[in-house]
Amino acid sequence: MRGVILDAATLGGDVSLESLHQAIPELTVYDRTSASEVEQRIAGQTIVVVNKVQLNESHFARFPDVKLVAVTATGTNNIDMQAAVRHRVAVKNVVHYGTPTIVQHVYSMILALSNHLLEYQRDVSAGQWNQSNMFCLMDHPIRELAGRKLGVIGYGELGKAVAAVAPAFGMEVLIGARPGSAPGSRDGVNYLPLQQLLGMADVVSLHCLLSEQTQSMINADAIALMKNDALLINTARGGLVDEAALAHALKNHQLGGAGFDVLTEEPPVNGNVLLDPAIPNLIMTPHCAWASLQARQRLVTMTADNIRTFCELDLNS
Repeated sequence: MRGVILDAATLGGDVSLESLHQAIPELTVYDRTSASEVEQRIAGQTIVVVNKVQLNESHFARFPDVKLVAVTATGTNNIDMQAAVRHRVAVKNVVHYGTPTIVQHVYSMILALSNHLLEYQRDVSAGQWNQSNMFCLMDHPIRELAGRKLGVIGYGELGKAVAAVAPAFGMEVLIGARPGSAPGSRDGVNYLPLQQLLGMADVVSLHCLLSEQTQSMINADAIALMKNDALLINTARGGLVDEAALAHALKNHQLGGAGFDVLTEEPPVNGNVLLDPAIPNLIMTPHCAWASLQARQRLVTMTADNIRTFCELDLNS
């Protein structure tokens, strides 16, 4: 079978694509593909490997040779799934490849905010330690995690993995029912009403998918329920949080801090209110929480596994 990778650069230049070459002997690799180049590059291909390139009804209708779209990501929002079904094109994504890396990123943000690491580093770089009249600087309050409450909203693979680490820091875990999901006990887990969790948690970590129900679930009203020294962590989707409301809350000291790896528009070519350098106690990273070399290599390997499974089923059908 012939295949093509349309946006290999999104996997990083340091990963090996050998498993994909083994799964697709006739594989063409493109680092990037613009919308105007898609048709030319998928023509005559049986397997199309994509991360963020969009495939729609027109592509599936005009190129019936395409039998499989292998998505090198968990989300498939760049694929017209209904059109794929109509044209009998299989779509296979990859899940759970980045869990250890994302958990590590979540706690990196929690610890950096709790210890004010960035502020102390800036103070040292500015020479304030050199000029201190005692052996240390204590200008920024350091908070222990022990005895504090971690609120997790979105208790799937990632939410469970983040919650599992919390006891190592002496934290109590609270699980919140996301919008669209009823509170109560299920499968041995007590899901608190969202409003109740927001009022109790010292750290809130979001791990929900973006949907009509979860869009702007953390808005001005929700933030008003939170403790004024609470931390908000979002490594899930930018649209879960009203970014303007968060910026206002941080500037007015209504929250203790926030750590974000996602924005509503990525890359933020039109700017974003959270990119204002005047916002205090905000750590912003460029959607890299998933991107360790190990996670990206797992992603490639699991994509190749999906392709091999599809080919085996196709041969036996």
